[in-house]
Amino acid sequence: MSYARNLIGGSWEEPGPAVIETVDPATGEKLGKAPKSTAADMARAVAAAKDALPSWSSRPAPRRAETILRLAQLLEQRKETIARIVTREMGKVREEALGDVQEAIDMAYLMAGEGRRLYGVTTPSELPNKLCMTLREPVGVCGLVTPWNFPVAIPSWKSLPALVAGNTVVLKPSEETPGCATAFVEALVEAGIPPGVVNLVHGTGEEAGAALVAHPDVAAVSFTGSGETGRRIQAIAAPMLKRTHLELGGKNGVVVLDDADLDFAVRAILWSAYGTSGQRCTAASRVIAQAGIHDKLVERLAEGAKRLRIGNGWTPGVQVGPLVRPWAVEKVEKYVKIGLDEGAKLVAGGRRPSDPSLKGGFFYEPTVFAGAAPTMRIAQEEIFGPVTAVIRVRDLDEAIRVHNGTPFGLSGAIITRDLASAMKAARAFQTGIVYVHNGTIGAEVHLPFGGIKGTGNGHREAGVTGIDFFTEVKTVYIDYSGALQRAQIDR
Repeated sequence: MSYARNLIGGSWEEPGPAVIETVDPATGEKLGKAPKSTAADMARAVAAAKDALPSWSSRPAPRRAETILRLAQLLEQRKETIARIVTREMGKVREEALGDVQEAIDMAYLMAGEGRRLYGVTTPSELPNKLCMTLREPVGVCGLVTPWNFPVAIPSWKSLPALVAGNTVVLKPSEETPGCATAFVEALVEAGIPPGVVNLVHGTGEEAGAALVAHPDVAAVSFTGSGETGRRIQAIAAPMLKRTHLELGGKNGVVVLDDADLDFAVRAILWSAYGTSGQRCTAASRVIAQAGIHDKLVERLAEGAKRLRIGNGWTPGVQVGPLVRPWAVEKVEKYVKIGLDEGAKLVAGGRRPSDPSLKGGFFYEPTVFAGAAPTMRIAQEEIFGPVTAVIRVRDLDEAIRVHNGTPFGLSGAIITRDLASAMKAARAFQTGIVYVHNGTIGAEVHLPFGGIKGTGNGHREAGVTGIDFFTEVKTVYIDYSGALQRAQIDR
């Protein structure tokens, strides 16, 4: 944990004089240092990835997949060790930190299997004695910019599909969680990834990240983070016609109808709103409750939020850990004030905890607003903290309108006993993901992950579709007729 290192061209590099210090968000104590890399460092990493591309892309896909299979096995062996780093660097509670690493394990096993598929299609030709098919080919050097909230899982979501498809990568992880990325890449190296195929460069987004996005030898950029940064990346990449994948924010809603199981609804919302201390793009920051169940739901949610145990994520029984850094707490405080100024009613939380044992950390109480209007800023803007706002609606039709009435479109949920209502919502929600009888979190790696509207630019991560972004499709026509056949003409 003392130092995170860059990996460039197969060589590990210790931090130089310019460093980024990391801290434990549960205590505020310093953990270690990571390189504050420059544009020149990034250029070296891109050059190494470019040099390694011909050899790696020409290796048969099943052989590439064997390396990823070994990675899965190594991550299984190191699961708890890496999870401890996740908790110490970004604060997740133990079971969630273990889950973060498990996602990477699951993704590694999934992509190892894809090495023997990477399917194209074969299709009949309109002409005789002619074969038509498609092949997948790698895009080239891929720049991956990943966030701190899933510091092992998301690097795996991006790197492993890219690698099995034959690309080489340069990973620029969040400066808040360099140790997590280092541990992940160390496992990749031990699994046998060749020098230059995977490069790891730490640093700030303003310098190292911007240099990666702008580099002309980077063929594709995959980014997860804020909408503001995503738009800047798109603006840099667009003039170069660079392929970009943007996974941005969310303002996810749980619709609860009058016939819902109240006990279950409360459990699902508490998990979705306060898991990872609300620091998920899929967090349930809105609860859209039908009038008949609204008052009881608000009362039970407030009670449940107050009972959640706050503390160091590795402490047994703790359910809500710290926010990642002081600026995250300050942002939540700003939005709580906005909510009060807008006229919403605070029914739980709304402050830093008073427990003296938590004073050094970056904690905030699970917070519930009632009486929120759909147009309030707390119901429209991503807070990325342990805050949810309850909105009263008359019926399912109004619930759907409120649910869809934000700039985002990542995850939506409905809790009801009525199948017809559930199916109507599943069709009508303007989101990339829909949960029926659950909260808004819980994606599985073999299914596509992503959103619409302000949440992204149309690509998906995970599942077999996660490979699509990292491959070019080549169409091949093989004419064995012995004659010149002209499509659309010789019919």
